[in-house]
Amino acid sequence: MQPYPQNTNVLNTPVELPCGAVFKNRLAKSAMSDSLADGTGNPTETQIRLYEKWAEGGTAISFIGEVQGDPRYPEKPGNLVLGPQSVQSNLQLLTQRARVNDTHLWPQIGHAGALSYLPVSKPKGPSPLDLDGLQCEGLSVDEIQQLPEMYARTAAHAKSAGFSGVHIHAGHGFLLSQFLSPLFNHRQDQYGGSIEARCQIIIEIINKVRDSVGHTFPIGIRINSSDQLEGGLTEIDSLEAIGLLDQTSIDLIDISGGTYFPGAKASSEGVSQGPYFLEFARQARSKTQIPVMLTGGFKHRAQAIAAIDSGAVDIIGLARAMVLYPRLPEAWISESGGNLDYPQFQSPPPGGITAWYTMRLTALGENREMSFDLDLPAAMRHYEERDAQRTILWNKTFNKT
Repeated sequence: MQPYPQNTNVLNTPVELPCGAVFKNRLAKSAMSDSLADGTGNPTETQIRLYEKWAEGGTAISFIGEVQGDPRYPEKPGNLVLGPQSVQSNLQLLTQRARVNDTHLWPQIGHAGALSYLPVSKPKGPSPLDLDGLQCEGLSVDEIQQLPEMYARTAAHAKSAGFSGVHIHAGHGFLLSQFLSPLFNHRQDQYGGSIEARCQIIIEIINKVRDSVGHTFPIGIRINSSDQLEGGLTEIDSLEAIGLLDQTSIDLIDISGGTYFPGAKASSEGVSQGPYFLEFARQARSKTQIPVMLTGGFKHRAQAIAAIDSGAVDIIGLARAMVLYPRLPEAWISESGGNLDYPQFQSPPPGGITAWYTMRLTALGENREMSFDLDLPAAMRHYEERDAQRTILWNKTFNKT
């Protein structure tokens, strides 16, 4: 890679994507499930303010996760949905306010598949599953072949609403990640077997989305380095998948890892310190010329600088760090910020930490983060009560029969 001028803060250098779009710096607010839509798939003022706040804090791009094109398979009832029920004026207000300061805003388009939220869904994945805590039906070939059109339609809707790009979710155990994983994809047709076959539907989706949005509109993808499950997607197969993605028109490859399947390891498990998937990203760099983003485990400014400066990655994805410090990009770029202090939780119950961070997201969007003081049990209670309320609205909106 080109050497940076001496004394230049590499975090503040721009990145040009293959389609010609430019990120103003190297720091991204990575996709998280903020669960801040209103239960009918539309953005709330809290959600709009949250992304506006991150834009004000200096991030080059914010990814909104999860965003659904098919309301039958959501991750949560607080997901955005781009479809016939969308209030376009609300979406446009979101994109206008969250794109201040030359900030990009991309929806992470997903389909939860086997992990679809049970109170509003009948989950379907690549293959039927009957596991402890996880059951689903299998998709038919016809249903699979309808997926590219759904993703393309959703991407076109995003473009019309003012989003500056789209992000395809093929990580963390959701549908496209399930297709990649031999643990959950047992198909014996053109969509199962070899890694090339398991990637086939993803390639078809990318091509269809590109046709729908044109050559100058950015398309990114999130992919796992591995599932961190025995029998799941391996790093060897993931590297092959990245090589296949290099042959498409994709503009950004966002590397993460792990899944939300029962029994899966946490992303940080087995990592003594530092970013979680940095060594994998170094290997991925040899497989592609497409800009690479790495999400997970960046807690120190020096780690981010070293990862960029080494050429291993082009973009640093920050998630929980930016829930705690929404102006972190501004601080790291100005050299006024350094290491992060994370809250410590003793013996957290399953789902407790996720609930705590999600409720802090809500506090950020309501401009009351300075008074946020929920403990884990209170955070879980508020989180679950809100999901229950939005489940009622979701069923009224999308499951009327």
